[in-house]
Amino acid sequence: MKNSLALLLAAFASATLAADPEPPQTRLAQIEKLEVSGTEIGGQWKVGKGKWEITDGVLRGSELAADKHGAVIRTGLKLKNIVIAYDVKLDGAKVTSISINGPKDHLARVIVAPNRFVVQRDDQDHDGPNKAIVFLTKPVTLAPGTWHTVVLEMVGDTMVGTLDGKIVGHGSDPTFLAKEKVTPGFTVGGESASFRNVRIYTAKAEPKADWKKGLE
Repeated sequence: MKNSLALLLAAFASATLAADPEPPQTRLAQIEKLEVSGTEIGGQWKVGKGKWEITDGVLRGSELAADKHGAVIRTGLKLKNIVIAYDVKLDGAKVTSISINGPKDHLARVIVAPNRFVVQRDDQDHDGPNKAIVFLTKPVTLAPGTWHTVVLEMVGDTMVGTLDGKIVGHGSDPTFLAKEKVTPGFTVGGESASFRNVRIYTAKAEPKADWKKGLE
């Protein structure tokens, strides 16, 4: 009986480890711990605006005209240094983003649209004098129904956004260092977009020593 129980526990542990997704390749961050894996609505993920559902095993979000606002779904995480990796597929959406907030305002985001990839520090006071700082705007052509991989890294005062491991934008701002990164989540403007292989990690406070190598 003891041997059977031991084998069962070993098999369960092996299956759990096998199901744990492989960490993404990062340029800036040294990954420390997996905090969120997957997109279970009502678990870590809370709907803010729009229509969100699990379809064919992936998270699908659509803007609702009645909201007069893009679709939003967020986690309740509060982190200092963070890595977010996911795949996105545009199914008619005009724009999507992975968005990070500060305690009281927007902080940063990576935008994926059919015709552009953007890495930016957000406008932090809406109608006030503060404006968004765009670190990268890169023209792209993303066909509907095709999957693309995004990695967002924030360590200290620096952020890096990567599309398909090839297009990279990066920049620094003192507000990144001063503010906690809270409620990371997705936004969708327009018809719909799908998300899969979503993983959120904490990262070490020290960036990789050679993270700028090969970057503009």
